[in-house]
Amino acid sequence: MAVPGSGLAFELKIPFPSSTLAKIALGSLAPDPEPRKGGIIKELDVTDNILHVQWRAEEARILRVSINSFLEHLSLVVETMDLFGPPVA
Repeated sequence: MAVPGSGLAFELKIPFPSSTLAKIALGSLAPDPEPRKGGIIKELDVTDNILHVQWRAEEARILRVSINSFLEHLSLVVETMDLFGPPVA
């Protein structure tokens, strides 16, 4: 799925101590839709213990806002994981 005329892309790979924690982060971050419809696509995926995030956008400003928002949410998710510790089996 491409953004018409998009020439901007950004990819982020975030390692977690385990695949379980990476999947928990994915579950916490994936439900947040982009506030603005159109102009940007964000895709999240987990491979092993790595959370992959890819953005494609039409404008640098839209891309920047989306990445900044994501990083704020990611920080909150990681802080929460640290506070509560690893999941109990």
